[in-house]
Amino acid sequence: MTDLSLDVPTPPEADDGVWLACIECGNAVAPFDDVVYRCPDCDSLLEARYDEYPDWSEFEGRGVWRYSAALPFESGVSIEEGDTPLYTVPGIEDDLGLADLRVKHEGLNPTGSFKDRGMTLGVKVADELGVDRLACASTGNTSAALACYGTRAGKQVLVLLPAGKVAAGKVAQASLHGAKICEVDGNFDDCLDVVAELADRGEAYLLNSLNPFRLEGQKTIGLEILEQSKAATGEYPDRIALPVGNAGNTAALYKCFRELVAAGAMDEDEMPKLTGVQAAGAAPMVEAVENDWAEVQPWGEVETRATAIRIGNPVNAPKALPGIRATGGTAVAVEDDEITAAQRALAGEGVGVEPASAASIAGVRKLREAGEIDADEQVVCLTTGHLLKDPDAAAAAGSEPVPVPADADGVLDAI
Repeated sequence: MTDLSLDVPTPPEADDGVWLACIECGNAVAPFDDVVYRCPDCDSLLEARYDEYPDWSEFEGRGVWRYSAALPFESGVSIEEGDTPLYTVPGIEDDLGLADLRVKHEGLNPTGSFKDRGMTLGVKVADELGVDRLACASTGNTSAALACYGTRAGKQVLVLLPAGKVAAGKVAQASLHGAKICEVDGNFDDCLDVVAELADRGEAYLLNSLNPFRLEGQKTIGLEILEQSKAATGEYPDRIALPVGNAGNTAALYKCFRELVAAGAMDEDEMPKLTGVQAAGAAPMVEAVENDWAEVQPWGEVETRATAIRIGNPVNAPKALPGIRATGGTAVAVEDDEITAAQRALAGEGVGVEPASAASIAGVRKLREAGEIDADEQVVCLTTGHLLKDPDAAAAAGSEPVPVPADADGVLDAI
């Protein structure tokens, strides 16, 4: 049975107050003695634990490493990630009839997605472990971030991508940053199976969200949202809606909330409702929530133009499902056309995002229209990647260029 409790004694395996704990059997694992991704006893997911959890007074500086007191190290391989804006979107807010709606735009991280938060810490852990080759499976954003941070750290980077299924902007980033790119004849889940086998053989250090330290970096999204919301409105948000692919962010945000409760910095009833949004063609988490299943049933075939969340077997579901349920949240599936409409609506507010990011807005709209989100709620939508991550999708969602002659009258006639 999944146990995400933080109130446990510090085990002898802890290193400077940090250890890894199995979320199923409770086994404690030394964090930096050997490379480990899953519990050696039962093969379940691991989660980082600490002997102390900081409150708000212990954070200083900016960006991800402002929150070093809540991380295993004081600094990492950094290119000034984090500190992304929390935008108001008054047009969408009025259209949906919400008390307050804001957008946390993670596309303004250095490589254009939230994945940078996990990589600044994950590559630091690789240094601590003494590994030289880093690897990931990716729908695009992970590969771009790993290539960038890995190259900055002077390490070899291997990325496995599903052939023909990754947006051009993301492939270009991984390529330019020097990664070895392998296009796999299969989907993302096939890529993850292969790269996990390579990691098990000791051929590379895995930096997908199966790696518990990746999620430690990503939990800083939650810390920023809470601080920024409190500064802007005087309150924490009632709800955070976010796109769900591998469910790493959902798991990371819930861990952020649990740690603040453990520190006495947040009451349990102040946790925002975690609301996961998936594309209808790749919605195994939604299926599990709607049917009140204890675990996700993987989908063998998935398809959506929101390529970043085209995942049929979310590896972090065992951590994410309890978070949705414990916070009183939910999950919803949206059609691709609804995602594109939300992408256009955000662009109309001056916020440019890739399709998967817009799923959060599309999901809030659907839940609001169904009466499942109340008018008096303060809602934050997480957008995970920049518009230029998928330039083809952006062009398809936008307006067509109009050919005109090279004179002013011709331009005026066209407009």
